[in-house]
Amino acid sequence: MAKALMIQATGSGAGKSILVTALCRIFNNSGVRVTPFKAQNMALNSYITKEGGEIGRAQALQAEAARIEPAVDMNPVLLKASGERGCQVIVHGKVFGNYKAREYYCLKESLWPYVKESFDRLSKQYDLVIMEGAGSPAEINLRDSDIVNMRMAKYAKAPVLLVGDIDRGGVFASLYGTLKLLGRDSRYIKAFVINKFRGDMEILKPGLEMIEKRTGRSVIGVIPYMKDIMLPEEDSLFFDRSIHVKEGTPCHGEPVEPSIKIVVLRLRYISNFTDLDPLFYEPDVELLYSANPSDIENADIVIVPGTKNTVKDLLLLKQQGLDQSLKRASEKGVMIIGICGGYQILGKKIYDPYHVESHFDEVEGIGLLDIKTVFNTSKITSQVEAEMSPVMASTFQLYESAERTSLKGYEIHMGRTTGDIGLFRITRMADHQSISSYEMDGSINGNCWGTYIHGLFENDHFRRAIINSARVKKGLKPLGLTYSYSDLKEEMIESVSRHVEKHLDMSFIWRLIS
Repeated sequence: MAKALMIQATGSGAGKSILVTALCRIFNNSGVRVTPFKAQNMALNSYITKEGGEIGRAQALQAEAARIEPAVDMNPVLLKASGERGCQVIVHGKVFGNYKAREYYCLKESLWPYVKESFDRLSKQYDLVIMEGAGSPAEINLRDSDIVNMRMAKYAKAPVLLVGDIDRGGVFASLYGTLKLLGRDSRYIKAFVINKFRGDMEILKPGLEMIEKRTGRSVIGVIPYMKDIMLPEEDSLFFDRSIHVKEGTPCHGEPVEPSIKIVVLRLRYISNFTDLDPLFYEPDVELLYSANPSDIENADIVIVPGTKNTVKDLLLLKQQGLDQSLKRASEKGVMIIGICGGYQILGKKIYDPYHVESHFDEVEGIGLLDIKTVFNTSKITSQVEAEMSPVMASTFQLYESAERTSLKGYEIHMGRTTGDIGLFRITRMADHQSISSYEMDGSINGNCWGTYIHGLFENDHFRRAIINSARVKKGLKPLGLTYSYSDLKEEMIESVSRHVEKHLDMSFIWRLIS
């Protein structure tokens, strides 16, 4: 059976996920077979495994850091908030049901066997399981129904490192208060880690000595604040992406100024927003998340992203008059792109006969695409391989080689869309389909197009072609490939891991798990 180590925190956003990511890479680099594990996650930014299971994107990134394939056992319970309808509960990668908050807390005990089952399977396959808690383990109103923090630590017999976020202030009070509220369970906490430090270590040292004297636990690491981590964020709760402007980013030795303005519609229930991350690192792109009509109508490209509640976000767009802004932008020749829920929003009609997302039977879409969507009770979740249709390939000049027309991504949606479909020929990997078995996806109408495929912009040639089409329209010269997104992620995982390893007492941690 594997050894276990758990990372908990004094609250959300303290850096647990990134710390687990770094530790997975550190131990993997040391020859340890290591896996991440989070019993219960709440995130709208999910990942689809090879088997078609849905897990939190943080656990997928951690698996990447451990150089292993993401699996549903790494995140057996995933919660996806969907507004007034509560949350969708995913168990072992598949939809378990939709529950209000109170209903879910009554359900937790019945989910505990699934959590144990996943942990047990992982512990038989690996040498070390690095576990991530959620929120704070000391929430006194939630501890009785806990399946992700101390209950998990006890089951796994895992020593716990407690992380505090000094950037928010009150870090010593948070560490001390958490320990005291935990009562007897505090014995599992073996040491503290202070994250996001920006100050003078000499000023901090007296506090480190005092917290050790008062609690009997040492601070085994003070990790300086890491700027521009450039790794996928887990949830929109902590993302403030109002505007990004890069200054003279070098491209093949020559400075390139941001010249293409891409506006991502800031939806209330935005999900899988990491679809757009690769665009941010393009040197000629200014990326803006906005719900301002002026931004939309003066963009070069507007993207309507995925959403956990398509109908709700569509109605909100109409209330704000943004449906008219999108139409005016389209009339001006702005490229409009819809991804998943955004693709559905751009269609003519959305039908919800089973009231999956709302109490409406049908809703008028924005109407830029000649498609209609019907929400079913079953969910499609699969990695896909996609081949661009001739019209799509020729539109964006991606017809030179198979490498440039063959794309990878994933689907995750409840709706089924019909109408003028035919941008991509997709093969669903989770269905174990042969190459000859495929479906068509996506629709195009003039300068507006949409698709169910997430992750398209991680395909470097495709991403650059879309941007270059906007450059040509503005009379600018197209650029060659500026960077590799997969290489950038790998470099950043290594960089973050070196940063954490430098400032963490790894010898203490090795002793803990030995």
